[in-house]
Amino acid sequence: MTKRIVRYGLSGLFLLLWGAPAFAGGLYLYEIGSPDVGLAAAGNAARAQDASTSFTNPAGMTRLKQPSLMAGVMPMYTYIDFSADGNTSHEARLLPGGGSADDGDSNEWLPAGGLFYVYPVNDKVSLGLALTGNFGLSLDYQDDWVGRYYVQEVTLQAAGIQPAIAFKVNDQFSVGAGVSVLYGILDEEAAVNNKLFGSYPDGRLKFEDEDWTVQFNLGVLYEPVKGTRVGLTYLSEADLDFEDRIELTGLDPALQVLLRGGGQKLDLGMSIPQALMLSLYHDVNDRLAIMANLGWQDWSQFGKNNIGLTGDRVNVNTTTNLDYDDTWHVALGAQYRVSEPLLLSAGIAYDSEMQDDDQVTPALPVGDTWRFGLGSRYDWSKDVTLGAAYELAWGGDLDMDVERGPMAGRVSGTYEGLAIHFVSLNAEWRF
Repeated sequence: MTKRIVRYGLSGLFLLLWGAPAFAGGLYLYEIGSPDVGLAAAGNAARAQDASTSFTNPAGMTRLKQPSLMAGVMPMYTYIDFSADGNTSHEARLLPGGGSADDGDSNEWLPAGGLFYVYPVNDKVSLGLALTGNFGLSLDYQDDWVGRYYVQEVTLQAAGIQPAIAFKVNDQFSVGAGVSVLYGILDEEAAVNNKLFGSYPDGRLKFEDEDWTVQFNLGVLYEPVKGTRVGLTYLSEADLDFEDRIELTGLDPALQVLLRGGGQKLDLGMSIPQALMLSLYHDVNDRLAIMANLGWQDWSQFGKNNIGLTGDRVNVNTTTNLDYDDTWHVALGAQYRVSEPLLLSAGIAYDSEMQDDDQVTPALPVGDTWRFGLGSRYDWSKDVTLGAAYELAWGGDLDMDVERGPMAGRVSGTYEGLAIHFVSLNAEWRF
């Protein structure tokens, strides 16, 4: 019995900590506070109309004839609401001291945005700089929800600064490259079940660390005829390695002994996946333009993690494979010039799921996703343009059924109406 409890306890630590990052990185975020929000990212590697191209496709910087600075703020609201069903176990539902656990949700506002600058050196060469983050999300469940022994809070984010350069080969063809220096953080907390040993309240597990990595952003832009552009970008794989001691507090004395006193050192290695994006932009006439995307992301590689756990009497190293699937992205969008100062935009996009239904966990409530965007841009003057956009990322209903032994219990039910709401406000100055 004692060996089973130790095995379940240590297995729970493994599963918790390598499962949690997957939620935050379930999909790359196309939303960076730029006008692409109003297009659901359609055409983002070929549009090249403003300074955000320094990030979406560095090759597009050669199209800007004046130094340009764009700043965007983009608050986003995550709606993640879980309802447990009758299959959820007694261990998960029962609170210490009596009472029943709540279903649980992680509904909150999160800040986001970006800053972009392009400087044309001459007719052939342009330099750029982008400060933004397009990887990561955050979860903050209640302390008394049914899945508290799996995760209560988790944040995995990567943001960085990217200098870039572009070269115009000829009137039709440009190439560009950027190097993003990324700062990644992982901060996670979960409850620890003391009920098997007595009436102690839940304990707490906490792990946090930070790391730096580098990601390459390569792009080409081709304009076979005036008003028609094809863009292709490649984001390289980037590795993050989080390493710190697992902090365990509030444990029942018997459990603390069985878990070797806590203080184990965890080493978690993971990869931000490589990605390809092919985009098309076409002017139908002086007022209407249409855009499209076809993208691929290597999430099967993200599911492979290197894990090490060491302590006074523990020394385990392993490689896990969560068997994730690569994802595909398609998008369609349009811009319509209502008048000389006012441009309207709309777009729709779809991303396939990276995991099967039986792989869904409280730290990864992610399936396939639809995006719907609306936006506008207004030329305040010859050198100033203001923009506003809204986008809904809709995941719909998602079933979940997880069980990791008596320490965590079985949690079964449905995430209902998964969604993220993005509101983007941006301004661009041309000098």
